[in-house]
Amino acid sequence: MRIVKIMLAALALATGIGTVKADDWSDTLAKARGQTVYWNAWAGDERINTYIQWVGTRVQAEYGVTLRHVKLADTAEAVSRVLAEKTAGRVEGGSVDLIWINGENFAAMKRGQMLFGPFTQKLPNFKLVDTKGKPTTLVDFTIPTDGLESPWGMAQFVFMMDTARVKNPPRSIPALLDWAKANPGRFGYPAPPDFIGSTFLKQALVELTPDRAILQKPVDEAGFAAATQPLWAWLDALHPALWREGAAFPKSGPALRQMLDDGAVDMALSFHPGEASSLIAEGKLPKSVRTFVLDGGTIGNTHFVAIPFNAKAKEGAMAVANFLLSPEAQARKQDPAYWGDGTVLDLAALPAADKARFEAIQLGVATLSPQELGTALPEPHPSWMTRIEEEWLKRYSR
Repeated sequence: MRIVKIMLAALALATGIGTVKADDWSDTLAKARGQTVYWNAWAGDERINTYIQWVGTRVQAEYGVTLRHVKLADTAEAVSRVLAEKTAGRVEGGSVDLIWINGENFAAMKRGQMLFGPFTQKLPNFKLVDTKGKPTTLVDFTIPTDGLESPWGMAQFVFMMDTARVKNPPRSIPALLDWAKANPGRFGYPAPPDFIGSTFLKQALVELTPDRAILQKPVDEAGFAAATQPLWAWLDALHPALWREGAAFPKSGPALRQMLDDGAVDMALSFHPGEASSLIAEGKLPKSVRTFVLDGGTIGNTHFVAIPFNAKAKEGAMAVANFLLSPEAQARKQDPAYWGDGTVLDLAALPAADKARFEAIQLGVATLSPQELGTALPEPHPSWMTRIEEEWLKRYSR
């Protein structure tokens, strides 16, 4: 019930603010022209880096904005930098103009009043977002966005398998343990805090915890042990059956996918349902790889861009955020030939020409249909991810 109330409140915010005057946006674009936007974004995937480079060429042509990709291994690096600047009293001229963000990093910046805005209602393309059909565009890991971050893409956790070696994939977390025991050394997952590894732990927790509703609230330390005990027992049983018997873990999601391509494991993990098709098209995964989800559903969320409170190029950052919501940018992002990430737009409400952009996309041989993906499970409150990562490192880090 609480999550519903939060979503309704956020939805009311999204629809309750008056329409921004065209003159206001013209003024924003006039100030944006000539600015350089330092976009701090995770850089662990070359396809995404290439997409961001393309965005740079388009916003230069469209708005006269120069885009610099500040490549991060972990979004927390940018959050820490903004926090350091705030602590030092640097209230303007900050080093970060735009951040690719969601989850605990957004929660930390919102809680610390380190974000500029609300600004999303000022973006002309925000009206194209499917805020009703995709409520996580307004609620980030149970935290209302309140216009402080602009949705950029939809994600849902999926498993990739090589059908040349896996004929009957496990369809639940308990079944995955049975499969791993029957196929020792053929499964692995990245160690947290890699976000794919952390999401895998959350996926297991959601299915194993006795009271799933508790995950929608901040962690209650008194109840943490009881809620997570089934997860640790499951991991204790799983690890001896993992790649290298759990003595080592893949460094990242891309590293795990490379292991799948090399034949070192039979499965990999992804937060992008179209990723397997994209990698097959690039020759980076065998043609026999396919995607599957669990019968009880898999975690899904929205990822966003946000502007720090002390950003030097706020108008330029808003211009970039607006372009990222354009049908042109969203369609290219959904195309597995470039990325394969789900759109945040309401396709049914788009003009015919823009709708045709999406209809022309070939989703690829390994991409599940929306019906096969099913309804995504909600993310736990961000505090659960933080506590699970801490506890995992205490138990299993060497």
